[in-house]
Amino acid sequence: MAGTGRGPEEKLLSFQAFQSRCPPGARYGARDSWQRDFRRLRGITYLDHAGATLFAESLLKGFMDDLRENIYGNPHSQNISSKLTYDTIEHVRYRILQHFNTTAEDYTVIFTSGSTAALKLVAETFPWIPEGTKEPSSRFCYLTDSHTSVVGMRGITAVMNVLSVPVQPKDMLLLEKNKEPAKEQNCTTPHLFCYPAQSNFSGTKYPLSWIRKIQASELCPVRIPGKWFVLLDAAAFVSTSPLDLTVHTADFVAISFYKIFGFPTGLGALLVNNEIAPFLRKIYFGGGTAAAYLAGEDFYSPGQSIAERFEDGTVSFLDIIALKHGFDALERLTGGMENIKQHTFALAHYTYTVLSTLKYTNGAPVVHIYSDTDFSNPDVQGPIINFNVLDENGDIIGYSQVDKMASLYNIHVRTGCFCNTGACQQHLGISNEDIKRNLQAGHVCGDNIDIIDGRPTGSVRISFGYMSTFEDAQNFLKFIIATQLSKADIEFPSQPTPTKTVTESAESPIQNDQASCHNADVLSLKTIISDTGPWNNSSAMLKTTRWQPPETELERTRAAVFEWAVPVHSSSNKSFIVTNICLYPIKSCSAFEVTQWPVGNQGLLYDRNWMLVNQNGVCITQKQEPRLCLIHPSIDLKQKIMVIKAEGMDPITVPLEENLEKETQICQSKVCAHRVQTYDCGERIADWFSEFLGRQCHLIRQSSDFKGNATQKHVKGQAPSATISLSLVNEAQYLLINTTSILYLKEQIIARLEEPLETEQLIQRFRANIVINTVEPFEEEEWAEISIGALHFQVVGPCNRCQIICIDQQSGERNKEFLQSLSNVRGRKTHFGIYLMNQSSCSSSSNLLSVGSPVFPILKESTKIQCPPSNEEKASG
Repeated sequence: MAGTGRGPEEKLLSFQAFQSRCPPGARYGARDSWQRDFRRLRGITYLDHAGATLFAESLLKGFMDDLRENIYGNPHSQNISSKLTYDTIEHVRYRILQHFNTTAEDYTVIFTSGSTAALKLVAETFPWIPEGTKEPSSRFCYLTDSHTSVVGMRGITAVMNVLSVPVQPKDMLLLEKNKEPAKEQNCTTPHLFCYPAQSNFSGTKYPLSWIRKIQASELCPVRIPGKWFVLLDAAAFVSTSPLDLTVHTADFVAISFYKIFGFPTGLGALLVNNEIAPFLRKIYFGGGTAAAYLAGEDFYSPGQSIAERFEDGTVSFLDIIALKHGFDALERLTGGMENIKQHTFALAHYTYTVLSTLKYTNGAPVVHIYSDTDFSNPDVQGPIINFNVLDENGDIIGYSQVDKMASLYNIHVRTGCFCNTGACQQHLGISNEDIKRNLQAGHVCGDNIDIIDGRPTGSVRISFGYMSTFEDAQNFLKFIIATQLSKADIEFPSQPTPTKTVTESAESPIQNDQASCHNADVLSLKTIISDTGPWNNSSAMLKTTRWQPPETELERTRAAVFEWAVPVHSSSNKSFIVTNICLYPIKSCSAFEVTQWPVGNQGLLYDRNWMLVNQNGVCITQKQEPRLCLIHPSIDLKQKIMVIKAEGMDPITVPLEENLEKETQICQSKVCAHRVQTYDCGERIADWFSEFLGRQCHLIRQSSDFKGNATQKHVKGQAPSATISLSLVNEAQYLLINTTSILYLKEQIIARLEEPLETEQLIQRFRANIVINTVEPFEEEEWAEISIGALHFQVVGPCNRCQIICIDQQSGERNKEFLQSLSNVRGRKTHFGIYLMNQSSCSSSSNLLSVGSPVFPILKESTKIQCPPSNEEKASG
């Protein structure tokens, strides 16, 4: 363990010292006001502001007070309440233009459902000249470091027979270096270039000076005659930086307001320069956009104002009114966007400085940061840090594993490619062929397949917002050091020598000559580890390992990827014994252990037939409510009832036989994206659970009458056409674990906790249906099929564990050490246990599963390696 001394050279950079280095604007906000407006963040480190920032409670209060005090009608009507709505909306338009330092004389605000809709609107209405006409044709150019919504515009331009041209950031840099003077030309063919003001992947701020240079044909991404217009994707940029449209006069600006205020969502805007607006072509017209039209004749006259012509239907007027309160809260809490820019950059600069300095004692870096800048200038770098964590050998630790560990510390990050494939390819070195191969291997955007063939498919992103604090940055850095993401010491060098993470100048779209980070930014590892609170981890320092070359690609793959294979029908000549059988009548509640139990078509009879949902009908699990494990349901087959008990509560019973009366509420719900039909068990049961949990909830049961596709779910490991009947489990009918594997894991945990641990308590954490005992740990992962008595099962994959195993099933207390230990034991993956499915239809009256039954496995081949399943722990719910 690190020492606890706190000498000057080891003292953690204090909040006051950090603030003293910040520009005056970065020191906004009184602590008490922050606690009032963001009290729901207590204990949470939220670092996904580039995905969605958080709203202030004062914003909601002001908005709700407004709604309570006023009547807002449809703005297309002419009554008093409608006139109030119309006038308020126009006031908000002016407020938006004022925020961007412009006026209605120069720009028009067109409300959309978000920045994506704003970009799509430009693609649909821009005055393109297609190929094949007498005039020179238009071009649509876009920076490859763009959001999916920008790249997707090429689908519309393709239909319009307009060529799309992707432009690399490095190509723009070379063009700017070698720019040619603009030549006068008579050609007026309109071309459009779209680029992000700030990369949502790396936080790189692309020069706003490009706008005028492109418009003046001084910086042409394509050497072709015509007039260039600029569409600025400002969604990521304006969340933490000011945009002055009197200086940077883009023709179109796309924004989303939840990126700025956190609320409302589903509302954005397209800011259109009034000079280009008259040339936009509108084909469709909806309610409110027509000055006059005929239903029986092709006659239509558009609305007078630009906004009226393009805002189809009734705008989201209450959400627009909420924007006024968003601007009020932002000004009151921060003093303006320039202050937000300085504040968020100071946090990112500090975090980058420490993060890039972290090294293992063998000299290997702890992270690889994907950046085009050195974080020394807020004009070229936004408050986003994109990286992958490395082990002491330099191999990347998958982003899903980092995300899972971060969740144990209540740290919210973003992982993947962030809807920006171009930047992901650029920084991670992923080729076009790699993307296609990864798709064939089963990897799609948004899943958890993070390593394929030893190479990353994505990365980890943290981003700061206007309400982020120094403690957020500090908590994140402590997490990187204190968790067992790798098995080596971490140390700071005596002099800060950050590993080179900035792209070579020839490749970088942005260059910066300012000095690198100051020595005072460097933290002492010892102080971080020995700091008080949940970060004090006696096992955070392990033995130093020598720097060695990385393993071969095949060896890395074998270590990181579960080996799937086609079953072979050759017995292993081994038999084992079933030691425990458990079912979980109510999803995520306590186990009901039996010695013998009927097997039905969905697994063990009554296993996860019920679940608790919140007031919105969303399933509640131990991830949100650990106290569910203190609720003990049991099944009485003779009396045909389920008895539910909990400490301090009178027992309550639920009938096993469905008694669907006319007033029974039938409801649709989802379990792991699968649609299920359920019915409510009634107010009496709901009141019992609500009283115990201290929150409103209802008990619902899967309806046996619902036999459609909702219950016939596709299961991983099955052919796409195969459908299996499931109860309210997430993934498979059964989960099997091995006591020998448990004992092996127990030794590792005890060594780290340095305290005794009961085997039975550890078994309970893994919430299995079937527990067996073999000779070697993890033998079960080599099986393709198994027979238990007269029953035959197919193995459909490993269970990828989540934080539920950190919950003591007897007390409801959390201990993050369990998932961290499992990660270390399994080579940074968290597989434990295997999923089983019935090979054939079972009848609950003729098939029984019994403790003591022999288990006969059939081995699988061990040569075919495929990608691991991407879902979180499924059967443990």
